[in-house]
Parts: sequence; structure tokens; C-alpha cells
Amino acid sequence: MKTILVTGCAGFIGSNFVPYFLAKYPDVRLINLDLLTYAGDIENLAEVQNNDQHIFIRGDICDRSLVESLFETYDIRGVIHFAAESHVDNSIKNPGVFVQTNVNGTFTLIDVAYKAWMEKPFVYKAGFEGCRFHHISTDEVYGTLSDDPSDLFTEETSYAPNSPYSASKAGSDMIVRSYHHTYGMNTVITNCSNNYGPKQHNEKLIPTVIRKALSGENIPVYGDGKNIRDWLYVLDHCKGIDLVYHSGRSGEVYNIGGRNERNNNQIVERICTLLDEMAPRHSELDSESKSYKELITYVEDRAGHDRRYAIDATKLENELGWKADENFDTGIVKTIEWYLKKYSQAI
Repeated sequence: MKTILVTGCAGFIGSNFVPYFLAKYPDVRLINLDLLTYAGDIENLAEVQNNDQHIFIRGDICDRSLVESLFETYDIRGVIHFAAESHVDNSIKNPGVFVQTNVNGTFTLIDVAYKAWMEKPFVYKAGFEGCRFHHISTDEVYGTLSDDPSDLFTEETSYAPNSPYSASKAGSDMIVRSYHHTYGMNTVITNCSNNYGPKQHNEKLIPTVIRKALSGENIPVYGDGKNIRDWLYVLDHCKGIDLVYHSGRSGEVYNIGGRNERNNNQIVERICTLLDEMAPRHSELDSESKSYKELITYVEDRAGHDRRYAIDATKLENELGWKADENFDTGIVKTIEWYLKKYSQAI
């Protein structure tokens, strides 16, 4: 049985990836290394807790001795690296943590993998020739786009990160790139657009809107609400990662995007409209329904808030045949249904 090290999979994207991947590949074992910071929740992995293909290890990707022991103990033959500090607001308040985890942690992982798999630059150890390091990154490394709908991030777009978070992810991307070009490691990088779906942390936009609405609190929207993102349903992202890990060309970057551009006003208003139908809000004085849109409140904009992100996923679509199964209208309904179940017990 082949063993792959996955990192950070008690978090949002990883905890959606693990059940999908294990169900698809019964001959693969996943060693899941996660520090369980505030953004990780072991309950996100409840559906695989009794799966013999999955072994959870609580620990830090920066702990070199631990990472080395995992490679030796479990004969790791691949890495899919999700673990990262990812909340932009937190990176503005405490950027050092982001550099430590995202840059130093990625270096530790890939350097240990290099020494475990390779004799010297461009020479793999016998039997380790198929080992691959897959680094999960973000479209935020590219900076911001103009309002022109034809202006899209491609794999050739120059890096121009504008927040400590995106700068730390850009740094980690460059480390992975360097290990391919300097040492001949079999690496791939995927840069994704904004993910949404089940298990996302409460701090993110869509869970915040749903949670605040159901609690009857003001729904905060940064600035004028016209910042645009390309929204990608998390399971579509997981399928793209699977394709790139197994079939992507070594040393290549693949962008994964949903082709679902929406500004924050559109996102918030759509969620409120759906909640009006799925979980109507009532006045305390009478039974007449009130729209959740009345709770929308504009707040001071985030420092360095990029105006627009949008990904051109043509390379992934044409080379590997990937296509998103969900558009925003279908994916957001599934997402709201999941959060209604989660939050209903707490309200």
C-alpha cells in the first residue's frame, strides 16, 4: 500500500480532500500531519476516524525531527501539502506566524522529502522514482487584477503579493520551484481561487454571513462590497488536486478556478435571499417575515484589500480534462444547507 503524507487536513480544504481521496483510492494510506491550531478541527475528520487508510498525527510541519520520523516510520512516497496559515486579517496583525508556518514549514517538508527520496540532485533513489511533492497555493500570490473581465490570472502571471499572507505563500511557492530546478525533484504547484463549501472556518466570509444572519447580528461587509473573487466549490478543488497530483507534468503550475466571479455584495445578498427562503427570519413583534438583507452593514475596509481575483483554468481543463461540477448557484445552496445544520444547534 502506497503511503502519502498530507498536511493540514483537519482544516477546511484538506478535510474535504481526505474522505474524497480515500474513497477513490482504497490502495493508498494517508498520514495526516496537523498541528490543530484554531483553524483545524479534528471533528472535520469524523467520517474517516475509523478508516484504516487514515492515520492522524498531531504535530508541526516545522518540527524537522518529527517530519523525518514520519518519512522513516511510514515510508512516505508522496506529499500533498495543504498546511498553511491562511486568514489575511490575521496575517496583518501577526505576520511572523505566517512566515514561520508557510515559508519555513514548506522548506522543512520539501527538504526532508528531498533527502528521503533522492541520492543527489536529479538522481532518485532506487524505487523512489515516482515520488512527488504537491504544494497547494493560492491565487493571491498574483496580486490584484483590473476590472476588465478579460484580465485573468494565468500560470504565467507575475507574482505581486500584497498582504503578509500572500507574500508568505509566494515565498513557499518559490521554495518548491527551486527544489525542482536545482535538485530535479518531481514537484507540482496548484494555485486556487476562493474556496467555499462545508467545513470552512467560521472566520471566512460565507460562514460569517450565514452565522451572523441566523443570529440576528449585523452582517459585516468590507468597504463598498465591490471586491471581486472567483468562487470555487471545495470538492471541485479537491478533484483538481487529485488530477494534478496523479497526472500533472513535473515542475508545472496549474491554476484551479471556478469561473464564478462575484463581488462581496452579490455574495452576501444571494445568501440572504436563499436564507429568506430556507430559514425565514421573523420579527419579535409579529410573525411577518423580514429579510436578512436588513442586517447588512458596511465596515472599514481591510488594509491592502485586493480589488479583484479571477483565474483562467484553461491549462488544467485542456491538459488534464478538469471541469468544475458546481457553479455558484448550485454550490452555495449545498453550502447553506450544511451550515444550517451546523449552526441550528448553537442558536
